[in-house]
Amino acid sequence: MGFWSRLLNGAGDGRPAPRASVGGDGGVVIQTPEDLEQALRGGLSGAGVAVTATTALRVGAVYACVRIICGGVANLPLHVKRRVDARMREDASDHALWSVLRRKPNAWQTPSLFRRQMQACLLLRGNAYAQVVRSMGRVVALNPLHPDRMEVTQNDDLTLRYTYTRKDGGRVQLAQEDVFHLVGMTLDGIKGVSVISYARETIGLALAQEHHGATTFKNGARPSGSITHKGKLGPEGVTNLRDSLDAFRAGGENEGKFLILEEDMTVNALSMTAEDAQWIESRKFSRADIAMFFGVPPHMIGDTEKSTSWGTGIEQQSIGFVTWTMEDHLTAWEEGINLRLVGDDEPDIYARFNRAALVRGDLKARWQAYQIGRQMEVLSANDVRALEDMNPVDGGDTYRNPAINVTETIGDEPEKAS
Repeated sequence: MGFWSRLLNGAGDGRPAPRASVGGDGGVVIQTPEDLEQALRGGLSGAGVAVTATTALRVGAVYACVRIICGGVANLPLHVKRRVDARMREDASDHALWSVLRRKPNAWQTPSLFRRQMQACLLLRGNAYAQVVRSMGRVVALNPLHPDRMEVTQNDDLTLRYTYTRKDGGRVQLAQEDVFHLVGMTLDGIKGVSVISYARETIGLALAQEHHGATTFKNGARPSGSITHKGKLGPEGVTNLRDSLDAFRAGGENEGKFLILEEDMTVNALSMTAEDAQWIESRKFSRADIAMFFGVPPHMIGDTEKSTSWGTGIEQQSIGFVTWTMEDHLTAWEEGINLRLVGDDEPDIYARFNRAALVRGDLKARWQAYQIGRQMEVLSANDVRALEDMNPVDGGDTYRNPAINVTETIGDEPEKAS
């Protein structure tokens, strides 16, 4: 076990962690009275359902929103660039960050897996942390840290101090430069707020509705009823009758079969109220609210009832998702990398996502964009081939509109060239 692994995971000394409740998942740090109340309540919503980062993912809309945003961040190419001069840029493939961000962020994760995990923590908890491992002043690894066990405070000199609670309860102090910290929407400029905390009632309602639906179908998707008996049944008779009726109804397997009653018993069906019959409609409202919290268009999580699947409406919603949701997350990653992972003595190094890859699934749109770039003389043939991961061709570095015929003079005779 390496030094940093022993430091962060503990050496088995069993030291207690002040202000921390250690559970099976490593525990959660209690920093404020609100945190203590939350821990005691277990994250219960008004619907009586516990809502945590784990239980929230059981809601299809939450899982879909997190999956879509995490997939976008994980799959977009992330480049490390170097400014050569005021106008020239080049890939900084010789920089240490190039290998860490593009090939191997740590000993066990791929770049996309690392980014997906960090983005999921950011969406569900408002913060994502990774320990920065340096060797000879160069970043060599980024080890993810559980956000529920991280405490962030601000020193008198306005720098940040990170206190991480290990699984054995020991506490480790980390300096600001040793933590790669992604912050979501924030109210204090230090820590991000959790979407799950503010959407607890909406998500709790969705969980309660799913439980209600599952219970309804378990009982044959039929309302309850009453059985009338002319005489009086004893406790044993009532128990036996109830057990036999529950067995008859459970799972709906006996739907359509006859129920045999004895001793002049009669069945009276209880009608289902309009509110009970429309519980699916309320689930639709929950999906829309959850999509709103995460900034994902409803059609992207499968809710297309009030929008067409064709035409400019869906297209404009998708463009809005890229502009207002994905751009926010991509910018947070780029600025976080430039702030914490690039040294102050390297002002020419910066990280940049390739936004053009967002349309790589649309072959027509991608090649139309290349065509416009060629016509505006901002892309050469080799630039386009590089974006398509193709080898360059001779003469492909000329920035010229291929749709315009150009007259070149060779010797004394003019020759037309296209």
